[in-house]
Parts: sequence; structure tokens; C-alpha cells
Amino acid sequence: MAFAVALAGMALPGRVDAATSETHSSVPAEVHLITAENGVAPGRETVSAGLDVQLKDGWKTYWRSPGEVGIAPSIDWEGSENVEGVEFLWPAPDRFRAFGIENFGYKHEVVFPLSVTLKEPGEPVRLNASVNMLVCSDVCVPENFTLSLVLPAGSGIDTDAAARIATFARTVPAEGEGTGIKVEGAHVDNDAKTLTASLRSDTPFTNPDVFPEMGDLASFGTPDIRLDDEGRSLWVQFPVLSSSDEQKPLQLTVVDGERAATLEAGLSDAPLAPPYEQKQAAVGLGELAWIALIALIGGLILNVMPCVLPVLSIKLSSAVKGQGQSLSRIRGGFLMSALGVLAFMWVLATATLIARSVGLSVGWGLQFQNPLFLTVMIVVLVLFAANLFGVFEINLPSSWQTRMARADGEPGYAGDFATGAFAAVLATPCSAPFLGTAVAFALSGRPMDIFVIFTALGVGLALPYFAVAAKPGLVRRLPKPGKWMLLVKVALGGLLALTATWLFWVLAGVAGQRAAMIVGLLLLAAVGLLMIRKLGALRWGAVTVLALGALAVPMVMQPGAALDAPAEKTQWVAFDRGDIARRVSSGEVVFVDVTADWCLTCKANKALVIERNPVAEALASDGVTPMQADWTRPDPSISRYLESFGRFGIPFNAVYGPGAPEGVVLPELLSADAVLEAIEKAARSKVATN
Repeated sequence: MAFAVALAGMALPGRVDAATSETHSSVPAEVHLITAENGVAPGRETVSAGLDVQLKDGWKTYWRSPGEVGIAPSIDWEGSENVEGVEFLWPAPDRFRAFGIENFGYKHEVVFPLSVTLKEPGEPVRLNASVNMLVCSDVCVPENFTLSLVLPAGSGIDTDAAARIATFARTVPAEGEGTGIKVEGAHVDNDAKTLTASLRSDTPFTNPDVFPEMGDLASFGTPDIRLDDEGRSLWVQFPVLSSSDEQKPLQLTVVDGERAATLEAGLSDAPLAPPYEQKQAAVGLGELAWIALIALIGGLILNVMPCVLPVLSIKLSSAVKGQGQSLSRIRGGFLMSALGVLAFMWVLATATLIARSVGLSVGWGLQFQNPLFLTVMIVVLVLFAANLFGVFEINLPSSWQTRMARADGEPGYAGDFATGAFAAVLATPCSAPFLGTAVAFALSGRPMDIFVIFTALGVGLALPYFAVAAKPGLVRRLPKPGKWMLLVKVALGGLLALTATWLFWVLAGVAGQRAAMIVGLLLLAAVGLLMIRKLGALRWGAVTVLALGALAVPMVMQPGAALDAPAEKTQWVAFDRGDIARRVSSGEVVFVDVTADWCLTCKANKALVIERNPVAEALASDGVTPMQADWTRPDPSISRYLESFGRFGIPFNAVYGPGAPEGVVLPELLSADAVLEAIEKAARSKVATN
């Protein structure tokens, strides 16, 4: 601001030849140096200059803090003469979106004011500027060039250049609380997921924007800005996309029309509550009913997904077990199993609301990132499988068996309920067609939306139970009990054992190889003890100790090294959201695959589509980069990436390129045609308008 005042106070004699450098001209921009003075007056210690950048339509360059991607312009003054130093000033930036990412910078035109301090006041000066800029449209072009300008001794002002420099100098944010704006508080949550700040202005804000800076590697998403107290109080919250290891103080640059200020903000431990809650747009009953129907179809399709083989085995086991019972008992048993499915969905909806209220990430199947949950599931599956293999039998006292026979098996309703709930638990690692849309709608909606959608999912998943309950006579059409049932038990035990093996592999990825190995050895010892029938009741005490020990392993051990991934045709690069934009800006196509060891649908996509020709050949071709985001363990950057698309579960695949900088989102179940079509679309170049 003082720089602009100094320019405005200059004497403005008649116009003489302008002092400008040669112009660097390229497809995206024209750049040259300008000075307010046409000569260095006697005794003058500074020269007012500017880097004048004229950008073609559709092209942008960056601010000193460019956002998640981008490079700020820089100048090397080596080779200059009679120059002590140069202060580079930054006009207030605009916010723009490129490649699905928030960036800060300038479009159309910008002049970066330069205050040049002379070694020898009043003597001629030579400016030699080696400029590095990144200019982006649908692609990014690095601009590296040198500009030279010589100012002889003399006097005179270039009024046009002085006015142009002064115009942009006035937009340089003032510093300190003398601007009439002050920071009342700032807070970063414990998981470094959000930055919240509160500011106050002497005069009301009208249309403010806030740009945070907290180290070179820190980047932030779209702010949620709320005004209160007739516009004098501003509350803002940013998603933290990436943090910096540098211990730099937080700076907030506030831009409000012609006002701009940069303020330092100290971080406090106390969170800052918003002045009011944002009202969510009401969802009509028709829309909610339509999404509920989609959820019901998605839940029904889960019954035939690869990850639900254990669920189907449990259903078959229940049907075989039901033979010989009355129709009313069969109907009641299947209705209780359906209720078990719905009860799990209601518990999941409640847990989702609680997690969301305390700021935790929520999503479909995220419990499979928890090593304790995985261990519990493994223990249960191993015991179920051992029982089906005949390793042990649980024999109730004869008096209990007599009562159960007289009651037509009614006490078994608890087991039917548990069967349904267990089936629903094992179904959650999958994502079926329609399911992603329904879950995204629920998790971004109101509490009522969450319960309606999760109930519809449960009804869809439980439809086979309801079907048998409606026609219980179907069970009696199954073959009569006999020796074949032993083969069925062994087959069902094998399916559950395969599921337990898969979960061991998932546990190795989540908790590490060592933890998974210890859990496996403890459970093998438990199964071995169950086979020694001579130990009687003593074996059950030992088995209980071993099972509890297995459950304690993930609680006391820190996650270690995961299993090495099996060799694949595709040469994946690690997920980096900023790297997507950098690669696309250089003309590459990027195929993003968000996957996890516990996501069987992801594995099916990979085995049936991604790792097979012609998709594998397309991903290996020049100019195409396959990028994999492994969500086996919790990763906030992947969670935020999914949420930016309104997704809360996987699989998720998107293709980026010059023709699709925002990404082409693919369906949950991939097909070769869909992937190849997206790659072709993304590869098409968009030519910026000149």
C-alpha cells in the first residue's frame, strides 16, 4: 500500500519514451518489465518497476501460495548492475479450480510490483531478470525467459506505466491489524483434517474470500465462510488437503472487494464453533423415495456379489437346518434373520451419525480398516468353520433339548437373528451397482435420510429371507436329510474357512504381517485344543484364553509392515492428488484406482478388467499413467479425495486427461469398454482460445 502511495505522489511531467524491456511472447502469455521512471534521478535510492503479464483467454498463473498444485513465479536477478535488492510484491489473488483442485492466482492480466533498491543512488541501473513462471489452461506450460531493461541517469515519469503499477500495487494486501481486520482465533483439529479461523472487521464484510498459508507443502480445499453480527464477524473452515513439515506461522489473507489484508494467526487448542449451522436443502419425499428404491435394489444385488459367498452359505445352512420344523417356525426363523439384517443396518446408521457428529470419516465398509474388528470376525469364522468340520459339537443338556423340541425350536430365534446380522456384516466390504449412489446420498444428508436409506439397503439384502418367510413351504422341497448333509457341512465349512483366510490376508495389510501371524498361531492352537476331546471342560478354558489373546494382539501391537503386494501387469504409481494435475498439465492421461485388500469388488474389477487385455495394454501405453490409492489402512487424503466426488465407499475409478481435467468417473463394476472409452475421451486435447 505504501508502494502505491509513493507512486501516486510522483511528479508527473510530460511523457517521454517509455522504459520497458523487450516482450517475451508465447501462446499463453506476453510478459515484459516496465518502470515508472524513465531515468534514475540524482540521489534516488529506489526504482519502481513491475513484471507485466498479459495472459491469453483461458490461461492462468499463480500466487505466492499456489494451492495444492502450481508453481509461484520467481525471478533471478543475477547479471543486474547497480542493484542491491528487489522486493517482489504479490497482488491479491483470485480462486480458481483446475483439475478438480482449488488453486490461487491470476487470470487475464497481472502486474507484480517490484521495488528495486540501488547500490549507488542516482546512478544508471541495468535490470536482468531471469523469470520462471508456470502458466496453465487445460495443460500447463513452464515459461523460462530473460528480460533486460536499462535506465540511464536522468528524470521523467512514464505516466502509463506508473499508473499501471500503482493500480496493482493498491491490491497488494496490507499487513497487520491497522487494516481494520483482526484474527480472533484459529484452530487445527487433532487429525489435521480441518483449519478453522474467526476474524472481525471494523466495517462489514460484503463478499469475502480467505487464503490460508501454513508452509510450502500445506494446501487447503474450498472454504466454508459464514458471516455474523451484520457482516462484521467472519467464521471460516477449510479442509486440510496436505500439511507441511515446516513449522511456519499461519497467515490468513482476506480479500473483500477492493480491501485485502494479510494477518498472522496463532493456533489455539480450543475449537471454534460456527456462528450458526448451515441449513441443508430439504429433500422432497419423491426424491427420497426414489433413492430408497435405488438403495433397495443395491442391497438386493449384494446377495449375488462375490463377497457374499459366506452369506449365501449361512442362508443355505439355515434352510437345511429348518427341515422338519413347522411352517410357522420356519417363517419365524427367516423373519428373525431378516430382522438381524435390518438391526445391523440400524446400528450402522446410528454409528454413522455418532461418528459424523464428532468429525470422524464415515464410509461404507470402513470397519474393515479396524484390526480389532477383523480379528473378531476371524475368531468367529474359525470357530464356525471348525464346528461345521466336526472338530467340536456343543451338546445341550437333555432337559434343554426336550424343552426345545416341545417348543418347536422357538429358543433358536436368537441364532436366526445372529445369522442375519452376521450376513449383513460380511456384505459391507462390497459395493454394488446403485449402492454407491444411495450411500453417498445418505452420508451427505440429514439423519432421517441416513436411516431411510440404510433401512432400504437392509430390506434389499434381506429380501431372500422375506421370500422364504412368505413361502416357507419352499424349504420342504429341499432333499430330505441324509448323508449328503455331511458333504454340505464340509462345503459350508470350507467356504467359511476361505473367508477367514481372506480376512487373515486383510489383517496382514491393516495390522502388519507379524500381528496377523500371531493371531493365526493362537487360533491354530485353539483349534488343536478343540480336537483333543479328552481334556473335557478344561479345553474350553484354554480355548477362551487363546481367543482373548488373539483379540488382544491388534490392541497392543502397533501396525507393522504389510504383506508385499503380488506381482501385477500394471506398473502402478502411488496416489498423489497433486501429481494428477501435474501429469495432466503435461498432456498425460491418469487412471486412478482406489482399492483395498478388504474390497472384493475391487479385486474382481482388477482380475476381470484392469489386469486383462485390452485394458492392461492401454494402461501400459505411452502417455497413460495408472495411479493406485490403497485404502486398506485409513488414509485421510484418500477419504477427502473420495468425498470430493460425493463417494464414501469403494471401488472408485476415475480417468483424467487434457480432455477431462475434472475426471471421468467410472461405474462400480468396470467393463473394458467403459475404461477404454474414458481413456479415449480423456486423451483428447482441448485447445485454449487465444
